Amino acid sequence: MESIQAIPYPILAGAIFCFGLAIGSFANVCIHRLPRKESVVVPGSHCPACLSAVRPLDNIPLISYIVLGGKCRDCAIRISPIYPAIETVTAVLLLAGFFKFGPSFEFLVYAVVAPTLVVITAIDIEHQIIPDVITLPGIVLGLAVGTYTIGYADSLLGFFLGGGLFYLLAVLSNGGMGGGDIKYIAAAGAFLGWQKVLLVIFIGAFLGSLVGLFQIAVQKKSRKSLIPFGPFLAAGTLITLFYGNSLIRLYLEYLGR
Repeated sequence: MESIQAIPYPILAGAIFCFGLAIGSFANVCIHRLPRKESVVVPGSHCPACLSAVRPLDNIPLISYIVLGGKCRDCAIRISPIYPAIETVTAVLLLAGFFKFGPSFEFLVYAVVAPTLVVITAIDIEHQIIPDVITLPGIVLGLAVGTYTIGYADSLLGFFLGGGLFYLLAVLSNGGMGGGDIKYIAAAGAFLGWQKVLLVIFIGAFLGSLVGLFQIAVQKKSRKSLIPFGPFLAAGTLITLFYGNSLIRLYLEYLGR
């Protein structure tokens, strides 16, 4: 830890950002392949149009996209700007986490969680699913990390409270809550504990309601239009990771005024 702290801060921040770009590139692979139940390891990166293997120099996150003008070198088909956007968002999130947590165990965990939230958000928006290959290991990781950081009792309570509430909602709504959302919030509860998982649910529901009202009022969509809940839960998780303690403290102070 002392050796890391000896590195000049701007250099360390730049390294974190570049690392985030690389993780974002892998996140793109997961976003494309996991819903199709394909391996994220083999085959290597290739053009989705002509299937030509991407050369190493053409696979540098963000830079290669700019140099190639957003097109495949072989078939000249335009590559979606979503790819560099995912890389950039992931890098910015990791950099923000580094500014928040510094070189610590909390940042190490965050460096796993934040890119996963990006993957979940992108997949749920496009496919309306949160794959088990993400949520089930997430539950195991959440219980392991939660037991270490907040204690096994709080971690287990968060797991059962989050998953139980969403399972009950799924039963009462006759399937209105997806299984992926249930497993996700169970993992979040195990990781964050019972107080913060309630905060995640509240923030997610609040943000989802705002977007739903916007779609009804501006985009003229009906109330029955499907809105994936995963992105809002992911946003709620990020906000809770950064400001959860402060928000809970403000709420308790308000109750005790």
